Amino acid sequence: MDLKAAGLQGIIFDKDGTLLDFHGTWSAFAAATIGTFAGPDPDARAALAAVWEFDLATGRFADTSPAVAGTNRELAELAAGVLPDTTPDLLEGRLAEAVTEAPVVGVLPLRPVLGRLASGGLKLGIMTNDAETAARAHMQALDVGDMFAAVLGSDSGAGAKPSGAPLREAARRMGVTPDRCAMVGDSTHDLRAGRDAGMVTIAVLTGTADAETLAPWADLVLPSVADLPDALGVPA
Repeated sequence: MDLKAAGLQGIIFDKDGTLLDFHGTWSAFAAATIGTFAGPDPDARAALAAVWEFDLATGRFADTSPAVAGTNRELAELAAGVLPDTTPDLLEGRLAEAVTEAPVVGVLPLRPVLGRLASGGLKLGIMTNDAETAARAHMQALDVGDMFAAVLGSDSGAGAKPSGAPLREAARRMGVTPDRCAMVGDSTHDLRAGRDAGMVTIAVLTGTADAETLAPWADLVLPSVADLPDALGVPA
């Protein structure tokens, strides 16, 4: 697809795996969280790791893990199913608080790339299946919190991906129509949501999915968000 001819006015990004290095940010966090939630019982730790599809030996999530594109609620419900004396509500609250404070790693220095896009007249937004407070905290930690016209999480009242509803709401808050927006993400959840919202869909290969998995849902596949300005014809 020729993005230069698409007349885009806005770009909505996924967060984890798109702007944040997924394994660099979440692998150590997951290992620590499993220990905190499950306690010293090795069987409980193994059970929680199994439902989150996290390999305790290698310290990495499987590509199919619900952590890749799921919500905190989904992860909490899975955890509550294998941990005694707790509830999804309790675990969701603990998880939301913990992820806000997680040390984050960007896929690359983001400010130069996002600044170039903004200088080209594009409005920028985020829609993540993480919590909105976590998304805002993570962007502040990477010194790009001021660069987004809209930041939505799965708890922002418009739903979660793969529904296109939260993307349409993000576009509304950005003052851009969905057909003039691109959704940029690293999972089929992101791209399916973009298609549902009537947006251009751009896949990046900085998450856990490969090009073969993403290509059927993407108008364009790029190595990373660093390639977006050139693909859009934004001057350096």
